[in-house]
Amino acid sequence: MGAILNLVERNLHEVQVDADRLLFHIPSSSLFASDELTGGIIDALRQQGCSSEDLVQRLAGRFAGNEVNETLRELIALELVSDGSPLTPEIAVKRVERTALNTVVLNVNTGCNLSCTYCYKEDLAKPSAGKKMGAETAEASVEMLLKESPDEERYTVVFFGGEPLSNRPLIEHMVDYCERRFAEAGKFVEFVMTTNATLLTEEIVDYLNAHRFGLSVSIDGPKTVHDRNRITVGGQGTYDVVRRKAMMLLERYNSRPVGARVTLTTGITDVETIWDHLFNELGFAEVGFAPVTSGDISSFNLTGEELVQVFANMKALGRRYLEAALEHRNIGFSNLHQLITDIHEGHKKALPCGAGLKMLAVDHEGELNLCHRFTGSSLPTFGNVHSGVKQVELNDFLSQRLDRSNTGCESCRIRNLCSGGCYHESYARYGDPTHPTYHYCELMRDWVDFGIEVYSRILSANPAFISSYITPRKAH
Repeated sequence: MGAILNLVERNLHEVQVDADRLLFHIPSSSLFASDELTGGIIDALRQQGCSSEDLVQRLAGRFAGNEVNETLRELIALELVSDGSPLTPEIAVKRVERTALNTVVLNVNTGCNLSCTYCYKEDLAKPSAGKKMGAETAEASVEMLLKESPDEERYTVVFFGGEPLSNRPLIEHMVDYCERRFAEAGKFVEFVMTTNATLLTEEIVDYLNAHRFGLSVSIDGPKTVHDRNRITVGGQGTYDVVRRKAMMLLERYNSRPVGARVTLTTGITDVETIWDHLFNELGFAEVGFAPVTSGDISSFNLTGEELVQVFANMKALGRRYLEAALEHRNIGFSNLHQLITDIHEGHKKALPCGAGLKMLAVDHEGELNLCHRFTGSSLPTFGNVHSGVKQVELNDFLSQRLDRSNTGCESCRIRNLCSGGCYHESYARYGDPTHPTYHYCELMRDWVDFGIEVYSRILSANPAFISSYITPRKAH
């Protein structure tokens, strides 16, 4: 009598798309079309574990024994079926021993000329009171990056604020410094910035264009939506000026696509209308949505019902994305586009993002924060640009999140795509950045299923969309 075979449910998730059964292989984030034989084996073992001989007998009326055994061997190799042998540990590394930083976020000014009501920045100040980063600290940040990770080929310097353009002299100084310094080292550097657009001029836009900045504009949608929260220090809505500046930017800027970043707060769930305005009317290349559920000012957080509505509306926009993809058009819905990219490339994330792993954020004092959202918070920092990264503390922190034992992430089917969720979200909600973001697990699982469905429909009806719009992103 052979070994008893059992399904390894924690490695297996099925998504039904029309008549097709799709197998999502959780350990590798890979998607397989399940044929009739595979489906038959899964159904039989789901009812009751049995030996391979018994299984061959159970399926004898429909499939030849050698075919059953061959498919069985494949399923055992994928660890979707277990014959009792020990399974490979999900994440072979239980500890983060070394990080490979390639990105530094420079918080160039805590000052901002806007006073957005929902802003999460704990160190935000009015422009006049803003703490500006000095050139010495900024240069030391870049030197630290090269010293800590000399073997990376590409590096990214992100300018962040407040409003980063309120410290324009530092940005221009650092672009010169970086272009010279990285060229000397034989390395490639790119610049990224998120801006509220209000300080843009034609001259600034041409400068950013010449240096190929990756740009995102913070804009929340049509006037009535945008002006609710994105206001000046004096309390005036900023839509009219942002629209005017954004249109000028989009007209002149041709080095890279420009994205819009939308913050969704309580009372704002109409994702489709916002996308339509920003993509079709204003002409942004991509629109990404950030739902606020754990902001410091709880009155701005989306309620549980609103969050359900946001995800339902994101799926409605996702159906438009699918419709366009089948006609070989990309409508720039970046949340879904990123998910499909992750599924297509089989991304398997042990940790939720690059914070601490590939990226650290530097505040005006040169302290190293987990990411830009933590500057000014009470979370201890992980070193200083002058003294270097506190590698032991950082590794301990990351390893805490890596360890999924006794958490809901341990057997969750999207554990390698979500990886417990955003550290800052957890910190704001639970006071602990290593705590998984349990408050929207079910919605995220449903969203990933939706992404799998959209991806599979594109793959079967217009695979050229994937090669035109998804695969090229790898090159950046």
